[in-house]
Amino acid sequence: MTNPIHPPASVDDAKLLQRHAYAGHEQLDSWRNGTSDATELSGLRNLIKESWQRSAQFMANPDQPEAPLAMEVDELEDYRRQHPLATIMPVIQKLLIQPSHESGLLVAVGDELGRLLWVDGNPVFRHRAEGMMFVAGADWSEAAVGTSAPGTALALGRGIQISGAEHYKRSVHPWSCTAVPFHDPDSGALLGVVDITGTEAAVAPHTLSLVEATVAAAQAQLRVERLQLAANRRAQPARRRNSPAVVGSREGTGLYRNSLQLLGRDQALLSIGGRSIPLSARHSEILALLGTHPDGLNAEELAMALYPGDGSTVTLRAEMVRLRKVLHELDPAAVPESRPYRLPIDLGLDAAQVLSCLQRGAHRIALGVYKGAVLPHSEAPGIVELRQKVSALLREAVLTDGSADALLKYAALPEARDDVDVRLAALRLLPPRSPRRAAVVAELERLENELSA
Repeated sequence: MTNPIHPPASVDDAKLLQRHAYAGHEQLDSWRNGTSDATELSGLRNLIKESWQRSAQFMANPDQPEAPLAMEVDELEDYRRQHPLATIMPVIQKLLIQPSHESGLLVAVGDELGRLLWVDGNPVFRHRAEGMMFVAGADWSEAAVGTSAPGTALALGRGIQISGAEHYKRSVHPWSCTAVPFHDPDSGALLGVVDITGTEAAVAPHTLSLVEATVAAAQAQLRVERLQLAANRRAQPARRRNSPAVVGSREGTGLYRNSLQLLGRDQALLSIGGRSIPLSARHSEILALLGTHPDGLNAEELAMALYPGDGSTVTLRAEMVRLRKVLHELDPAAVPESRPYRLPIDLGLDAAQVLSCLQRGAHRIALGVYKGAVLPHSEAPGIVELRQKVSALLREAVLTDGSADALLKYAALPEARDDVDVRLAALRLLPPRSPRRAAVVAELERLENELSA
């Protein structure tokens, strides 16, 4: 049986897999044009077939030889300097990059959107990879280039191996690759991906274990760096710690992602520079609205999005004064600007991450991030709109592309308690002898009895 994560180990099986992949590419154009059915792509591993389907939906072009450039040099340097993955690059350097110079491999580290931030390794292979724009700053997400180890690992949320013609883009067929997502060791949030690219050695059975072990070591190092930073802060004299120069400094913030967690909670959790505080319901709403409008909102716009009926700018201004005091104690650099109201720092919203994953077709990651509705009891018009958007798009994605596991995981959410369609879809996908069918049938009977009553 073909392993769903990495290609078969035997030479004969690997050759057969490649023949099926090349045959699939002969069918690909007619399939993309709608003149043939995806079921004709026989012989492909399921994860490859499903990834090709997502790639076609994204309108990725298999004949475009180069990946698109997402960031120019100046933007890239500034972005990766502040990225938490910059801290763990010495670990990647020691465990993967240094050995790759002699083994004929490339090592790439990308962010959670699939944009490559670092590419290093064998000089000859680096030069060859430039022809397909496998370089720092390029976008290797599924939406941009179709099936590849970095983008597909992010889409699936697990380590995978892609061999030769299994790649959607034909210019990548001479290459094989292994990639593993990198999650925040404390919050579990997706931070990026670590990839090894090269010849057949890049998909050897031990390569996946090597990359997984490297990611685990790097996660442990990131946690150690954070603990050391916290210890240094506690050791500072109180007078120096409370001085504006120290409180407002950005030292150590690259170890963290500033975030606002809204999903499944009525009081958002705000995390800045490694410090976290729960917010009041109103302050949660304000920061959520400002976080989803990076260009800012004027007083009238924010009041209308915040208060049902006619929004009061007077009440809003009083609330903003209180919010500024709270944020100033946490980090003066986070205090919102005025005219328009705007956040001066990047703030990652878990709700926005779900939307980003759905946009890239990574509904499994989105479902993992989704802990429940956005501020479920908020009646602020702007929050109600955001809550309905996130919930509706997630449900649609799970119903359209979800596996039985994804459907059942979604069905366990409070908002899906009475969702008949989700359970019927799961029942259709579950094998006839699956022990989980009985529980789904029981749930459907419950819903039918409640509707009858």
